[in-house]
Amino acid sequence: MKLGYFPGCSLHATAREYEESLSVVLPALDIKLEEVQDWACCGATSAHATSHTLSVALPARTLMQAEKQNLAQIFAPCAACYNRLAAAQYALAHDERISSQVESLLGHSFEHPIKILSIAQLLNGLTEEIRKSAKNPLKGVKVACYYGCLLVRPPEICKFDDPEAPSSLENIVNATGATPVQWDMALECCGGGFSLSRTASVVRLSRAILRSARGAGAQALAVACPMCHSNLDFRQRAINRLGADGAPMPILFISQLVGLSLGLNSVQLGLDRHFVNPQPFLERINATSLLQPEHREQA
Repeated sequence: MKLGYFPGCSLHATAREYEESLSVVLPALDIKLEEVQDWACCGATSAHATSHTLSVALPARTLMQAEKQNLAQIFAPCAACYNRLAAAQYALAHDERISSQVESLLGHSFEHPIKILSIAQLLNGLTEEIRKSAKNPLKGVKVACYYGCLLVRPPEICKFDDPEAPSSLENIVNATGATPVQWDMALECCGGGFSLSRTASVVRLSRAILRSARGAGAQALAVACPMCHSNLDFRQRAINRLGADGAPMPILFISQLVGLSLGLNSVQLGLDRHFVNPQPFLERINATSLLQPEHREQA
């Protein structure tokens, strides 16, 4: 299956490991990506606070480029990019004033809506393929699934999952053989784009998320957003200065977790780029996968 691909700014820069993991995981699941030509930033954290018209026009331009490539679907791995593309498409369809302004700016009429897919939506539709292709099922591994603010909300735009009790990431984790834990901060904000302007707030919020995941018995936390990954991975050193709550928690993109179950190595998946050393977690996966089923519960 071929999909249009919108990497956004992060996957070509601060979240290179996310794209690296996708570049090996998706072909293994028979998914081919075609990058949208001449795409531009979606405006994620700042455009909507500056100009509503700009916040729609920026992602709408990418939708326009995809239409010109005759792409029926666009895969946007970054939760923020997915949200901005989907929000722009919703505005174009439901707000005549903004639609007229944007079409005038771009010189383009949007007549054929393109289906926009998040990473959770895409992989949730591939759970059988993941399960069948798993060479290293992650049995005995407990994972906290973190959706954050933008992956399934607002409900009128992100319609692929329940906005209050989502299950797509848990379905994917189950397909890898791992066990998703039940915890109470899967939808809480990590501070998002305030990482530099209000670092103390981000550290406080991220610490609460990590503490909740540990309390639920998670050995790793799975995310679908580069900003969430940055706050929860990079900021752990600052979090620990407040008082360590336990061992460092590895933060994995959901595609990396899937890749591990497929038997792909950590370098292929970009795990060597993380700030929190994932090696202890990887060693546990390898040890657990070698156990006979009747002994796995003791690992």
